[in-house]
Amino acid sequence: MLLLLTLTLSFHSGAQEPPMSVGMKSELELSRPVRPWEFLSATGTRAALLGNEGGHLEAWVYPLKILRDFHLRFHSRGLDFPAESLARTITVHPESTSILYSSDNFTVRETLFVPIHEPGAIIQLDIDAAEPVEIEAEFQRDFQLEWPGAIAGGSASLYWDQNLRAFVFADELNRFAAVVGSPSADLISQEYWTNYSASQQNSFRLGVTNKGRETKVIVLAASPKDSTGAEVTYRRLSASYTTLLRESSEYYQAYLDRTVAISVPDKELQTAYDWSRVSMIQGLVDNPFLGSGLVAGYRTSGDFQRPGFAWFFGRDALWTSLALDAADDFVTTRTELDFLSKYQRDDGKIPHEVSQAASFVPWFKDYPYPYASVDATPLFIIVMNDYVTASGDVAYAKEKWSNAWKAYEFLRSTYDAQGFPQNIGFGHGWVEGGPLLPVKTELYQSGLGLEALRALSHLALMVDKKDVSEELQQQFDRQQPLLNKAFWSRAKNAFAYALDKDDKQLDTTSVLATVPMWFGLLDGAKAEGTIDELATSDHQTDWGMRIISAKDPRYNPGGYHYGSVWPLFTGWAATGEYRYHRAFPAYSNLRSNALLSLDGALGHVTEVLSGDYYQPLLGSSPHQIWSAAMVVNPLLRGLFGLDVDATAHRFTFAPHVPANWTSFRIGNLHVGSVVLGLDYVRTADSISLDVRRTGSGDCSLEFSPALSLRAQVVGAEIDGHPVAFHTQPNSEDQHVTVQLPISSGLSKLRIHLRNDFGLSLTQELPPLGESSQGLRIVSESWTTGRDRLTLEVSGTPGKQYELAVWNPGEIASVDGARLITDSAGTVSARLQFSEGDHARRIAFNFKNRAR
Repeated sequence: MLLLLTLTLSFHSGAQEPPMSVGMKSELELSRPVRPWEFLSATGTRAALLGNEGGHLEAWVYPLKILRDFHLRFHSRGLDFPAESLARTITVHPESTSILYSSDNFTVRETLFVPIHEPGAIIQLDIDAAEPVEIEAEFQRDFQLEWPGAIAGGSASLYWDQNLRAFVFADELNRFAAVVGSPSADLISQEYWTNYSASQQNSFRLGVTNKGRETKVIVLAASPKDSTGAEVTYRRLSASYTTLLRESSEYYQAYLDRTVAISVPDKELQTAYDWSRVSMIQGLVDNPFLGSGLVAGYRTSGDFQRPGFAWFFGRDALWTSLALDAADDFVTTRTELDFLSKYQRDDGKIPHEVSQAASFVPWFKDYPYPYASVDATPLFIIVMNDYVTASGDVAYAKEKWSNAWKAYEFLRSTYDAQGFPQNIGFGHGWVEGGPLLPVKTELYQSGLGLEALRALSHLALMVDKKDVSEELQQQFDRQQPLLNKAFWSRAKNAFAYALDKDDKQLDTTSVLATVPMWFGLLDGAKAEGTIDELATSDHQTDWGMRIISAKDPRYNPGGYHYGSVWPLFTGWAATGEYRYHRAFPAYSNLRSNALLSLDGALGHVTEVLSGDYYQPLLGSSPHQIWSAAMVVNPLLRGLFGLDVDATAHRFTFAPHVPANWTSFRIGNLHVGSVVLGLDYVRTADSISLDVRRTGSGDCSLEFSPALSLRAQVVGAEIDGHPVAFHTQPNSEDQHVTVQLPISSGLSKLRIHLRNDFGLSLTQELPPLGESSQGLRIVSESWTTGRDRLTLEVSGTPGKQYELAVWNPGEIASVDGARLITDSAGTVSARLQFSEGDHARRIAFNFKNRAR
């Protein structure tokens, strides 16, 4: 497969603009040969084109589905070419998606484009012909509200308007209307029904291109009000599509420029991060009847009226909002919190699902879906605290305090005798069905409930409710050890995923345990044991984390909640593993999600994949918003360890830098009104951090990079002056911490080291449809004198792997592998798995004791 990644970064410098305070100037592009079965999309806040790379599309202007099975035909030399037979290359930009069709005498580039704020879409056709060619567009009308809504009367009319050169759709009450056509169109066929025959096909041709180059457009517009509104939009889009395309490109560029920008050596991770920010913001939908919020994702609906997960989903949006906060997109998080507050139930429960047609049916009264889950409620409190803390918007905490408190009152109403929030009788947690049920409460749900206590305590403090804050903090302090006791399975040396109705542990080890790890709620030693289990090939695949072990008797690789791989799980795991200093499995999981965004539906991460084969499940939503968030969250919160408290003017930077990264940059970091840029450089004997700031106000930085346990810190200085530091060892690494106030301009921090050492492993995806083949580093252990490092690893029998070595001069010998040096001078440890060999032990022996 050929995959072209185009990304140009430019961090601008100047007298008024420090190099690291500004985002990227880029032209994001992904391109590869067409996979006809693969999903593609072009979306705006009010409309979407959804289809496949063969060029078959459906069109939506929310909450209306306009048409389905839209496709092109080419007429040349008296021949009729279905467009999908000539589809050659797919190219994706944030604002558009293009398919290149090629014959021996013409090419046509079909560019799908949805203006950001318009109720319509544009298809631009760039033709290059050596002989005459004409394009025909065909489709089937599907003029209906999104499920479960229905247009009154159940029918709609369609006719050809020669003045508009377009088909006009209208319902019987003239409330909804759409127009589909082209300034150069001529009618070819129209749907009909008689007693003797019928056809659902509608088509028009765009006029002959005799020779040379020409551009034609097809325009779709709709209105939820009347036919006049649709016609006005149709004419506007037809006349100004080039301007709208440029404005959409500028919209995405401005978004990338104002959110956190990175420049890292891992270019696949770099590109995936940039696309994931785009993919997340493309989940923002403005429904004219419900308001603005985040939908969960996109997939074609076919003959039905539900485009994948293009509903407003509470928990999906809230997990995504944590990534938006991490990337400094506070505007979208606030929009989402406003949306969920609007539909919060009277008892405080936060909505789980809101159909885009909810205003046309008694959605919140007669349907079981709106409040089906219970986990959206604690997540609402957690995200509100995260938003207020990171943005410094204390006024919002005061405005929304009653919503947060009502959410807590509902959460408290679900507590059992031990103080754990229950699922039975109140709504599902993560697991919605399958053999892992029934449960009384999941560790996932109880972890969220516990973190919600801490979050609400902090919110209470910010809104001057000190007594409430102290009471909630005391509850948290009582519940945290109970959580660690109730769910800990001594027999499994891992946390159980749930308790049953009799409070008995269901001691299956599950990736769901990494959610309380994300928030640092689990005891360190117990979390270590759980991660040891999760890091094995029974749980971790090359494309992410299974929900349970492949050895579990209930496991099914296609089981939606009992075997499959969710990028959501993978992001939870990576963030939690970084929190507990397990950088090897964390980075592998992070890269798995990142690579998924560069495969499949280009620029997007799918919803769910098989547990056994690198293949999405048949019903997977290919453009899933929280899956994209699980590239951003584990990168910014996990690998970089970024934590902003704008209310306290404090910023923490505690990275677990891969050993083969010698430098990287981060820009557009906001701490209140202060904007920071970080420039990190590592050598064998030092770590340097240049910090540039603009903006007014106080700001302090805690820099706490992870080091090898062998490394010795011999000093630290800021701008050439010695400064105090302290080190904190963990089981796998140590962190050296320096505190410094950030004054205007440039601050230079340097940490001096000796005996540093590191290993790195680069995760790759297998060929599509193949099984997992990568190396897993299950655990690592050091001798007391730090003169020997032992790795327990698992892999595929017969395969060979390499670990890149940082500062190889420290090594005296290696057991279980051999050191090799490539032509560039890079040293690696190469290990070979023999047939029938799944597990190995590698030991690195060093030249001297580090202590």
